[in-house]
Amino acid sequence: MNCFVKQSAAWWTGSPSGRRAFTLPEVLIAGSVFLMVVGGVLLGNSFGVQVMGITQPKLAAAGRIRNMISQLYSDVNSAKFIHVGNGDLSSFTAVGTGNSKQGNAIEIYASADTNAYVRYYLDSVDRKLKRMTNGAVGASVVATAISNSAVFTGEDFAGNILTNNQANMAIGVRLQYYELEGPATPVGATNYYKSYSLTNRIAWRAR
Repeated sequence: MNCFVKQSAAWWTGSPSGRRAFTLPEVLIAGSVFLMVVGGVLLGNSFGVQVMGITQPKLAAAGRIRNMISQLYSDVNSAKFIHVGNGDLSSFTAVGTGNSKQGNAIEIYASADTNAYVRYYLDSVDRKLKRMTNGAVGASVVATAISNSAVFTGEDFAGNILTNNQANMAIGVRLQYYELEGPATPVGATNYYKSYSLTNRIAWRAR
C-alpha cells in the first residue's frame, strides 16, 4: 500500500519532458520577440509603400518625356531646315538675323515647301508644349506644366546660342516643370522633388 502511494505521488509531482510547459519568463520573451518580428515586417512594408509612392510619379513622368523626345527627334532629323522663333496655334515668327535664336516655338520643314511644316510651341495660357502640323485645326499636347518661356534655342557645337543660321545648328530644348505630368505632383522646395527639368540638344544638319 505504501509503495502504491509513493508511485502515485511520483506520478503527480514529476512529468515526462515532453509534457513540460513554458515558464512565465519564457512566454514573455517569446512574445516580445514575435512582436518585434511582426513590427519589423509591418515597418518594412510601410517603408516600401512610401518609396513606391515617391518614385512612381517620377517614373511615369520620365516615360512620357521619353515619348515626347522620341517624337521631337524624329521630326528634327527629317527636316530640310528649321526656324526658331515664337508662335502659337495660328502664327509663327522666326527670330531675325542678328538676334539670339531662342523662343517658345520652332517650325520644322521637311522640304523646301514652307507651307508644309510641323510646329512645336509653348502655349502661354495653359503652359503646355504642343505639336501641330500645317492645316490642323488643333494641336496635340506633348508636355504639361512648363514654367520657362524660352523652350527652344539654336546652338553651335559648343552650346552657344547662335545669331545666324548654320548648317550644323543644334536645336536646344529646355523644359522646367512645376509639377510632374500625370499625377500632378508639385515640384518645389517643400516637396520630395526639389526641381524637375529636361535639357537636351538635338544635332541636325540641313539636307
